[in-house]
Amino acid sequence: MELELYGPDDKLYSKLDQEDALLGSYPVDDGCRVHVIDHSGARLGEYEDVSKVEKYQISQEAYDQRQDSVRSFLKRSKLGRYNEEERAQQEAEATQRLNEEKTQARAIPVGSRCEVRAPGQPPRRGTVMYVGLTDFKPGYWVGVRYDEPLGKNDGSVNGKRYFECQAKYGAFVKPSVVTVGDFPEEDYGLDEM
Repeated sequence: MELELYGPDDKLYSKLDQEDALLGSYPVDDGCRVHVIDHSGARLGEYEDVSKVEKYQISQEAYDQRQDSVRSFLKRSKLGRYNEEERAQQEAEATQRLNEEKTQARAIPVGSRCEVRAPGQPPRRGTVMYVGLTDFKPGYWVGVRYDEPLGKNDGSVNGKRYFECQAKYGAFVKPSVVTVGDFPEEDYGLDEM
């Protein structure tokens, strides 16, 4: 590799060929540039396709035998998925949450009027259109058709339809934020215009 110093007028000032010299020992000034000439024979873009690079892979059995790996550290320290007590406790808590959601969901009949009070959002009124398990997230969910376009969907998520409504009128919420009762549609006086 050769280094050349060019001035602001694009004229060659000198070659930077002294291995132990600092850049300040050359006549470098504002507007100068260092030009690099590569003699390695590498072509532009030659090393950008990483599929051509041979990669080292270790088998799972060989990795399990190593004592200096992250997996062996986690096992020794009983952390993450290697902590049986913590995993059992998390599974018990998840089962308990699911049972609580199931009990709450059973008390919400499809077709009833409701009010949704999600944290950090104003109360929204609508009609319960779906109650049950979904494919998009675990747990029990309540599909609500809002009276106004305050939702996120049209009753379908990821291509699967759970109920019918107009776009932006449908939403899925947890049973804990749904209150069923006599919640008539709010009249904002817009019909009088």
